Amino acid sequence: MAKDRKQPRPKAETPKGFRDYFGAEVLERQQMLDAIARVYHAHGFDPLETAAVETVEALGKFLPDVDRPNAGVFAWQEEEGEGGNWLALRYDMTAPLARVAAQFRNDLPSPYRRYAMGPVWRNEKPGPGRFRQFYQCDADTVGAASVAADAEICGMLADALEAVGIERGDYIVRINNRKVLNGVLEVAGLSGDDKEEARGIVLRAIDKLDRLGEDGVRALLGAGRKDESGDFTQGAGLGVAQADVIMGFMAARRDSAAETVARLSELVAASQIGQEGVGELETIADLLAAQGYGPDRIVIDPSVVRGLGYYTGPVYEAELTFEILDEKGRPRQFGSVAGGGRYDDLVKRFTGQEVPATGVSIGVDRLLAALRAKGRLSGENQGPVIVTVMDRDRMADYQRMAAILRAAGIRAEVYLGNPKNFGNQLKYADKRQSPIAIIQGEDEAARGVVQIKDLILGAKLAEEATLEEWKSQPAQIEVALDDLVAQTQVILDRHR
Repeated sequence: MAKDRKQPRPKAETPKGFRDYFGAEVLERQQMLDAIARVYHAHGFDPLETAAVETVEALGKFLPDVDRPNAGVFAWQEEEGEGGNWLALRYDMTAPLARVAAQFRNDLPSPYRRYAMGPVWRNEKPGPGRFRQFYQCDADTVGAASVAADAEICGMLADALEAVGIERGDYIVRINNRKVLNGVLEVAGLSGDDKEEARGIVLRAIDKLDRLGEDGVRALLGAGRKDESGDFTQGAGLGVAQADVIMGFMAARRDSAAETVARLSELVAASQIGQEGVGELETIADLLAAQGYGPDRIVIDPSVVRGLGYYTGPVYEAELTFEILDEKGRPRQFGSVAGGGRYDDLVKRFTGQEVPATGVSIGVDRLLAALRAKGRLSGENQGPVIVTVMDRDRMADYQRMAAILRAAGIRAEVYLGNPKNFGNQLKYADKRQSPIAIIQGEDEAARGVVQIKDLILGAKLAEEATLEEWKSQPAQIEVALDDLVAQTQVILDRHR
């Protein structure tokens, strides 16, 4: 009789484009999101948690095509008995909001302010720092046509950055308006369906101003540009006069919001949609100034171009302005960590009626990386106090000590491995980055005392044996069991 073929063991590896998050990473992200949530809550926004799965139809612009129904999203088709619908993991937080706003429009207040935080999934080719699952943190207002809603989002974004530890002067929130940009394109002779490709090239060129400089952008507005590697990028084919209009728009920022708005008004004087956009920017600037948001925090900046096609009015970005070193050791600014804008047509797909909306999305991983670069996060997490086990038969006593510490708000656990080798218990505490080990053998138990071992101090003494500052402090003390909590807290406060 043939033997059954043994099934190979599965590989213990993370799927390509995904990653695992441990300890400090998870805690630091949650603490950052909690700080942002407190800001959003203070502005009157409510949390919303939608399902991770949406119908592909609800995702709108990511509808499947015939040949590749899961392009861009992780999608699958239900069995016919379940409806046969195509379902997908959510691609972002905005499409689920549009669906919720339409589905529950009779129950939700209008305007509806909500924030949402959680993972999203994209079925795209992964790369360095680019994963198929990542976190988003969004805040949106649905049902408010007034640009006061846009101003509120921008002010709230500035508050959120400061709440997580980005100091004033290390960030700037920049605001533009797609209507102004559309007006500039109209003045430059780029309106009409036949100019759609050229408009796309122009928008991408404007977005590369920081990286390519004025000469590089002007080349892309004209015949095209060859980069250092020799690769050629086709240009928009604009004439000199047309390119001058675009370049003038990009250089329209002045020292004050009022001066910038005045210059933009000059540039789009011949465009009705452009003038409408200028008026909205002026209103936003006035509203922000009235709330105390000065140019050290928020500015009107015509160079802001958000890539998504559904933006219909104000657009904004939060940029971190402090310098970091790139992979080649060259200094550069950290760059954008958040962006958003007004999208008045998205909910209309469900209702057939235009529903105004505006919102912002914070790049969670980008902002975490910024906080680490600023030294706000260490990437390390202090472990719990470890109650060591000297006698298996007294496990209840050790568990009681841990319970007393936890009742006082001190993180604590009992060692649950093989207690035979005490050295292994201390190695475990070291791997857990524990600050303190609690020790009680038979002798200490008989006398009603415990030993408290300061593991952080002990490590310092081992490294700096001659350092008088540390030698004057004992790394291990004996205290009455009744003083366990108080003395443990003293040591924790010393190292906090």
